[in-house]
Amino acid sequence: MPYRRTPKVQARLDSQRARILGTAVELLAEHGYAGCSMAAVATRAGVATGSVYRHFPGKAELVVEVFREVVTREVAAVEAASARPGESVERIVAVFDTFATRALKAPRLAYALLAEPVDVPIEAERLVFRRAFRDVVSHRIAEGIRAGELPAQDADVTAAALVGAAAEVLIGPLTSESAEALPALRTFVQRALGGLDARHP
Repeated sequence: MPYRRTPKVQARLDSQRARILGTAVELLAEHGYAGCSMAAVATRAGVATGSVYRHFPGKAELVVEVFREVVTREVAAVEAASARPGESVERIVAVFDTFATRALKAPRLAYALLAEPVDVPIEAERLVFRRAFRDVVSHRIAEGIRAGELPAQDADVTAAALVGAAAEVLIGPLTSESAEALPALRTFVQRALGGLDARHP
């Protein structure tokens, strides 16, 4: 007869898994991908290293789960920003303001999400993150075109270009914890959308 976990045992395992994931987020935010080892997570979480491996086969699988958890939270934040009242350009700029401001509050974590060298499975999650972010922006661009607030353009291409540019611009500030690039990023987004005449910054 196969062994079946009791509800109490399952609840304990679920709680332990959640603690491990929360600890991994903390370590990623403090030390980046390189400092988020299975042993370090186990020590911080107060569990045996074997317990971490019981839930996750290896570091890549653990950090993939961390990425999914953090990315879900970040995408929800930019979606909420894009739903604020205002014209299309203002709402799209709010998306990038929100993304950049949140990134600068947790620069080490954001750098890990955006640019730190990682294993292949995590790089795949990074692409999922960018596509989700792109889709939020693309949706608002398409709305702006339909409303006559933005010139005709390929919403998906513009959104992908803006997301890629924003990530690239932020890499420097994230490593130096400087917000100096934010005003220039806002202006760039406005101009790229056709919402601000390039001759009048």
